[in-house]
Parts: sequence; structure tokens; C-alpha cells
Amino acid sequence: ITKKNLKMIKVKNIHAHYGKSHILKGIDLDLKEGEIIGLIGRNGMGKTTFLRTLAGLKSLSKGNIQIFGKESVTLAPHQISQAGISYVPEKRGIFPNLTVWENLVMASRSRLNGESVWGLDDVLANFPQLNDRLNNGGHQLSGGEQQILAICRAFLTNPEFILIDEATEGLAPMVA
Repeated sequence: ITKKNLKMIKVKNIHAHYGKSHILKGIDLDLKEGEIIGLIGRNGMGKTTFLRTLAGLKSLSKGNIQIFGKESVTLAPHQISQAGISYVPEKRGIFPNLTVWENLVMASRSRLNGESVWGLDDVLANFPQLNDRLNNGGHQLSGGEQQILAICRAFLTNPEFILIDEATEGLAPMVA
């Protein structure tokens, strides 16, 4: 399947629960190539649950999700990642005992077709704050630096689409 002219992500009538709590109630969404969206709302409205569901980390109770025209509900998170979706969780998910450099290179991979849009040099050129921190452990970074590291790590997976939960959390106003 060629990805040209296909909807990147198509969400149809999805529902998700945590126990008896019905969190996502009939969400529909079509995302096409080049589109950028933001989810806004107060705490507890289901934004994180929605992103976790798209990334395959939360099971649906009902509904359908397609990634590049292929059903994704039965895919494991690593298969969704391999399909071209990268997820930056709210808590960042960096490895505190690895250096910044190790955190970056462990995530680096090309797309399934062998294409690489982002490499380590590209990330460091676009996010120079990390250059002076390459030998620091993840636990030695400020919250904003950890957020930048998590986003850069997502770029290094060379995704077609990035889901970022709380994108600007911890970033200084000049960076955000």
C-alpha cells in the first residue's frame, strides 16, 4: 500500500474504559498527511487515553482505528511504531541511567523502507541544547531537557507521525 493520498490515521467511533469508567465515548477523527492537531481540555478529559489508544498501549472497548489504511486495533505497540507512529508519553520515558547520547542512539532506526529523514546530527543541529549534555545521564537533566530528549528520540525513529502527550511540559518559554 502506498501512503500517498491515504489518511494517516482514521479513528471511527472508538470507546475505551478503565474499569467501569467510560473514558472515550465515540471519538471520530481523520488525520491526513501534513495535518497538525492539538487536543485541549482540562485534566481527566481523556487526552492521554486517546493518545495511548492510538499508540496501541490502551485497548479499545469498541470502534476502529486504521493507520495508513490498515486496521491497527489488533496490532501490538511495537507494530504500530514500525508502521510509522511514534509516541512521546507524558512522563517522557527516558532512561535515567543511560547518557543522553545512549538514549538517542538506542532509539535511532530507519523506516521499514530504509529511508532516514532524521539522524543524530540532524537532531543535535535542531536541538543544540543537547550537545553539551551528551555525556550526562538522563537523571541529570532538567525537566525541559528531558522533554527535548524524549522528543528528539521520537524523531530518531523516523516516524511518519508523532503523538506527543504534554508537548511543552517543562520547557522554558524561549524553547516552547
